[in-house]
Amino acid sequence: MKGNLATGLLVAAVALVALLIGYSALFTVYQTEQVLVVRLGQPIRAVTESGLSFKIPLLDSVIHIDKRILDLENPAQEVIASDRTRLVVDAFARYRINETLKFYQTVGSVEDANLRLTILLNSALRRVLGEAIATDIVRGKRAQLMALVREQLENEAKSFGISVVDVRIRHVNLPEQNSQAVYQRMQTERQREAVEFRAQGSQRSQEIRAKADRDVTVLIAQAASTGEQVRGDGDAARNRIYAEAYRRDPDFFAFYRTMQAYENGLHADNTRMLLKPNSEFFRYFGNPIGKARGPKEPR
Repeated sequence: MKGNLATGLLVAAVALVALLIGYSALFTVYQTEQVLVVRLGQPIRAVTESGLSFKIPLLDSVIHIDKRILDLENPAQEVIASDRTRLVVDAFARYRINETLKFYQTVGSVEDANLRLTILLNSALRRVLGEAIATDIVRGKRAQLMALVREQLENEAKSFGISVVDVRIRHVNLPEQNSQAVYQRMQTERQREAVEFRAQGSQRSQEIRAKADRDVTVLIAQAASTGEQVRGDGDAARNRIYAEAYRRDPDFFAFYRTMQAYENGLHADNTRMLLKPNSEFFRYFGNPIGKARGPKEPR
């Protein structure tokens, strides 16, 4: 009885050990990674297909390496262009590990790869941008310059089993001290232009006001001249009408003029006149036809 129990325990232990050994012989490769199988410290093969794979238990170990596109953020670097202009360039790169074994043998990890690639990227930036002028770096030929940097970085990164996907320049700025000097110069130029524009505007305003005053003076003079001319024409027409009326009927004309004199000279507000009763002015009061009375005519 005891022998059977011991045999059963031994079989169970052997089965458990076999299960553990079988489980340790399997490993999973995910779609976002690739696996390097290492036997006693020496890499023997790379597994890039996703799914289950096998290794020798206790002898083999696996190293998981990302096969997605990785980011390389490069700190801003000062670069001197060919025209001696100092620029602060902020660039970044994107890369992919396409040769797992070479990558493991040369750099070993993504962190070490980032350090190596940062040095290579800065060197490529200085070489390429150092042969270009500042205006081309800022806006003129930035795309062509980035392509050259990527090409140089790609050639150097091949030895690490890395393929460079893209290199971009995010920002290009002047150093802080240069920026302040440029801003100050721009501010001074804008202030000078503002003063010049104000002076031109003031001069133009004075010219417009002087022209307006001159035009007003001319218009007033022309209006006064036209008014005097019209008034003279009116007086001449009036005198002509009076002359024609007098010529046609002197008595009626004398009567009309006398009536106007009465209207203008005699007012209702206590008008006083010192004249003789038989004055020529009152001739129509004593005689409707305006003839003065003789010395013997009754009053």
